[in-house]
Amino acid sequence: MRIEVSLVVAYTFMVVGVFFSITSALGIIRFPDVYARIHAGTKALTGGALMVLVGAAIYAPTWQATAKILLIALFFVFTNPLSSHAIARACFRHGIRPKIVFKDDYSEALANSKEEIQS
Repeated sequence: MRIEVSLVVAYTFMVVGVFFSITSALGIIRFPDVYARIHAGTKALTGGALMVLVGAAIYAPTWQATAKILLIALFFVFTNPLSSHAIARACFRHGIRPKIVFKDDYSEALANSKEEIQS
């Protein structure tokens, strides 16, 4: 029985990616507020999805399929953090505050910008 090294590497990437994705899902369920959940969804899910996509790219039979999968991964890298940032910013502007705050620079910046607009 012959085992190809590329298949083992591809499956390893996919299994690790699934682990990160499941960890991300647990974080989204268990974390206390929307900002921590967004963090879990952004960091762990991006890493997990990238690992699965890299595994799929290694597993793909043609270079065209590999190129498409890598383009999907590149799109994911650019859009997931950007959309998470937009969601977090919209939540903050609508009054949803984090449960634990050590220093809130964004509230001060928003208050200063509102004062500048009014004057």
